[in-house]
Amino acid sequence: MTKPVFILVRPQLAENVGMAARAMMNCAIDELRLVAPRENHLSETAIRASSGAERILQNAKVYNSLNEATADLNFVLATTARFRDMVKPVYTPEKAAEFLKKNQDIKTGVLFGCERTGLENDEIVGADALLSIPLNPEHTSLNLSQAVLLVGYAYLNALTPQVCSIRENIPAPKIELHLFLKFLDKLLEDYGYYKLQDKKPKMQRNLEDVFNRAGLTSQEIRTFYGIFNTFSKKDLQKGTESDINEEC
Repeated sequence: MTKPVFILVRPQLAENVGMAARAMMNCAIDELRLVAPRENHLSETAIRASSGAERILQNAKVYNSLNEATADLNFVLATTARFRDMVKPVYTPEKAAEFLKKNQDIKTGVLFGCERTGLENDEIVGADALLSIPLNPEHTSLNLSQAVLLVGYAYLNALTPQVCSIRENIPAPKIELHLFLKFLDKLLEDYGYYKLQDKKPKMQRNLEDVFNRAGLTSQEIRTFYGIFNTFSKKDLQKGTESDINEEC
């Protein structure tokens, strides 16, 4: 599997480069390339801002030009928040992540512009497609590391299996629920819960509906058995003690 390369073009602040490395590490993206950085990406400021992702900074490659930084790449995406007068496909982070997932056999790169101006037209023209993050049209400005994190997260999310449930959360077989409801019904009857017999069927249906909607697991049903049995045993013990006291 070939992961995308993240390329920071003319980054201005070492702190932002460090935070971008941290965002990359969060999203399991390893390769960072820098084009004409203004400050040292291995400075104490950058290392501190990376918060444990200094390995990405230490392995980062520095280039004098964008052409050099993208020379070995097969496909390049350029991030931008502004409309460009160029005929290029435009991807959201999610659509870009789908493309990257389907094309893991080719080497791809994602360009991020400098903090003040973003990517220039001359830097975008060589890209194969644009990547635009949908934001409030009245305020589309993002910190460099924020943009890196949003794109990286979309990529990681596309590769991560979406887990709907785990074995322990599978609802109990209906027979277990039916037996539990039968047990509960008898308990409520013994405790005089059904004071009005003509309303008993409706009350029973309401209780059954509540427990059906809960989707209880087998373990949870056993827990309820334990709770109700504890209450009934305590009441039985109180009743026995009361009988003894009356006899005395």
